[in-house]
Amino acid sequence: MDAAHRGRPKLEPDPQVREAILEAALAIAEEGSVQDLAISQVLARAHLSTRAFYRHFDSKGTLVTAMFAEIAHLDTLRLKQKMSGEDPVRAVVAWIDGRLDLAFDQQVESDFRQLSIEAHAQLYNSPESITPAYGEILRPLINQIIRGKRLGLFAAEHPFEEAMSIHGVVWAHIERQWATGTCDRSFVRQHVLRFCLRGLGAAADVIDEIISDQKSLEHQLEPVQHQLEP
Repeated sequence: MDAAHRGRPKLEPDPQVREAILEAALAIAEEGSVQDLAISQVLARAHLSTRAFYRHFDSKGTLVTAMFAEIAHLDTLRLKQKMSGEDPVRAVVAWIDGRLDLAFDQQVESDFRQLSIEAHAQLYNSPESITPAYGEILRPLINQIIRGKRLGLFAAEHPFEEAMSIHGVVWAHIERQWATGTCDRSFVRQHVLRFCLRGLGAAADVIDEIISDQKSLEHQLEPVQHQLEP
């Protein structure tokens, strides 16, 4: 067959182009919603062609899956950094604190809020697009639960189910804060930590020590907070 009739050769995916498409899609989703996201919007923002899009993604669905995977990856890196160097009990505490940041830390909230809401909704509407992303976020928590059980710090029997339960408790408080804006982080944290650590079978004196450490730190920070108030 004549070369002119064979069409243009299919180009290999380009990681930089894929990243540009993802960045554009994430930026648009933060301004609106994933459901309303249009491929044409993404391409206009990234200054790319339709052909470039389909070299890297089969459909809007595969793009959305990649978006959730990317945001989960970034959030997991943040959580791992908070958990680094801690014993299993305090690593679980750090994971919970890191997730609560979604509701109570303005910088983290602005980075992850909209896509976190969208991702949670997709668990019911299109679980296949979000399950791998949630799996990545839960993995550090599951690993610490397993590690804690091996060291005799937890009595957990089903690490995955227990991690899912912890996530459910934390997420309920995140959503409540987003909806009302009236929750007190200190109170929420104490309630969540006591509930979750007891559920894992952590020793009562260890839980009390963690809560006491929080109260002591808050007491030390009170003068600084008063100085910063307008």
